[in-house]
Amino acid sequence: MAISDFNDIAAGLLDAIDHAKGGSTEAQEHQVSVPNVDVAELRDSLGLSQTEFAEAFGVSVGTIRNWEQGRRRPRGPARVLLNVIAKEPEAVMRVLRTEAA
Repeated sequence: MAISDFNDIAAGLLDAIDHAKGGSTEAQEHQVSVPNVDVAELRDSLGLSQTEFAEAFGVSVGTIRNWEQGRRRPRGPARVLLNVIAKEPEAVMRVLRTEAA
Protein backbone atom coordinates (compact mmCIF):
# COMPACT_ATOMS: atom_id res chain seq x y z
CA MET A 1 0.00 0.00 0.00
CA ALA A 2 1.35 3.41 -0.94
CA ILE A 3 1.69 6.10 1.73
CA SER A 4 -0.87 8.26 -0.13
CA ASP A 5 -3.42 5.42 0.11
CA PHE A 6 -2.79 5.16 3.83
CA ASN A 7 -3.19 8.93 4.24
CA ASP A 8 -6.52 8.85 2.36
CA ILE A 9 -7.82 6.04 4.56
CA ALA A 10 -6.64 7.75 7.73
CA ALA A 11 -8.32 11.02 6.70
CA GLY A 12 -11.56 9.15 6.01
CA LEU A 13 -11.44 7.47 9.42
CA LEU A 14 -10.83 10.79 11.16
CA ASP A 15 -13.82 12.28 9.30
CA ALA A 16 -15.96 9.32 10.37
CA ILE A 17 -14.93 9.76 14.01
CA ASP A 18 -15.63 13.49 13.85
CA HIS A 19 -19.05 12.82 12.29
CA ALA A 20 -19.89 10.21 14.95
CA LYS A 21 -19.11 12.80 17.63
CA GLY A 22 -21.51 15.27 15.99
CA GLY A 23 -18.91 17.25 14.12
CA SER A 24 -19.30 18.77 10.69
CA THR A 25 -18.03 17.02 7.57
CA GLU A 26 -17.89 18.04 3.92
CA ALA A 27 -20.55 15.46 3.07
CA GLN A 28 -23.01 17.19 5.39
CA GLU A 29 -22.37 20.57 3.79
CA HIS A 30 -23.49 19.45 0.33
CA GLN A 31 -27.24 19.47 -0.11
CA VAL A 32 -29.38 19.17 -3.21
CA SER A 33 -32.44 21.33 -3.62
CA VAL A 34 -35.24 19.53 -5.45
CA PRO A 35 -37.92 21.89 -6.75
CA ASN A 36 -41.63 21.34 -6.23
CA VAL A 37 -43.60 20.00 -9.20
CA ASP A 38 -47.20 20.85 -10.04
CA VAL A 39 -48.39 17.28 -10.51
CA ALA A 40 -51.68 18.21 -12.23
CA GLU A 41 -49.85 20.46 -14.68
CA LEU A 42 -47.24 17.79 -15.36
CA ARG A 43 -49.88 15.11 -15.89
CA ASP A 44 -51.91 17.39 -18.17
CA SER A 45 -48.81 18.26 -20.21
CA LEU A 46 -48.35 14.54 -20.85
CA GLY A 47 -52.00 14.14 -21.81
CA LEU A 48 -52.59 11.45 -19.20
CA SER A 49 -55.53 10.86 -16.89
CA GLN A 50 -54.81 10.37 -13.20
CA THR A 51 -55.16 6.62 -13.66
CA GLU A 52 -52.89 6.54 -16.73
CA PHE A 53 -50.25 8.66 -14.97
CA ALA A 54 -50.37 6.45 -11.89
CA GLU A 55 -50.01 3.27 -13.94
CA ALA A 56 -47.26 4.71 -16.14
CA PHE A 57 -45.07 5.73 -13.20
CA GLY A 58 -45.95 3.21 -10.49
CA VAL A 59 -47.78 5.56 -8.13
CA SER A 60 -51.21 4.91 -6.68
CA VAL A 61 -54.15 6.90 -8.03
CA GLY A 62 -54.96 7.96 -4.46
CA THR A 63 -51.50 9.45 -4.09
CA ILE A 64 -51.89 11.37 -7.37
CA ARG A 65 -55.25 12.73 -6.17
CA ASN A 66 -53.81 13.75 -2.79
CA TRP A 67 -50.96 15.60 -4.49
CA GLU A 68 -53.20 17.33 -6.99
CA GLN A 69 -55.78 18.35 -4.38
CA GLY A 70 -53.11 19.68 -2.02
CA ARG A 71 -53.79 17.23 0.80
CA ARG A 72 -50.21 15.98 0.51
CA ARG A 73 -46.99 17.02 -1.17
CA PRO A 74 -44.51 14.79 -2.94
CA ARG A 75 -41.39 14.32 -0.82
CA GLY A 76 -38.04 12.64 -1.12
CA PRO A 77 -37.69 10.13 -3.95
CA ALA A 78 -41.21 10.85 -5.26
CA ARG A 79 -40.31 14.51 -5.70
CA VAL A 80 -37.09 13.56 -7.48
CA LEU A 81 -38.98 11.15 -9.76
CA LEU A 82 -41.53 13.85 -10.64
CA ASN A 83 -38.72 16.25 -11.56
CA VAL A 84 -37.12 13.63 -13.80
CA ILE A 85 -40.51 12.89 -15.40
CA ALA A 86 -41.01 16.63 -16.01
CA LYS A 87 -37.68 16.84 -17.85
CA GLU A 88 -37.44 13.41 -19.51
CA PRO A 89 -40.84 11.64 -19.47
CA GLU A 90 -40.05 9.38 -22.43
CA ALA A 91 -36.83 8.16 -20.80
CA VAL A 92 -38.62 7.30 -17.55
CA MET A 93 -41.43 5.49 -19.38
CA ARG A 94 -38.88 3.60 -21.51
CA VAL A 95 -36.94 2.48 -18.43
CA LEU A 96 -40.08 1.45 -16.58
CA ARG A 97 -41.38 -0.46 -19.61
CA THR A 98 -38.05 -2.29 -19.82
CA GLU A 99 -38.20 -3.11 -16.11
CA ALA A 100 -41.72 -4.51 -16.40
CA ALA A 101 -40.91 -6.68 -19.42
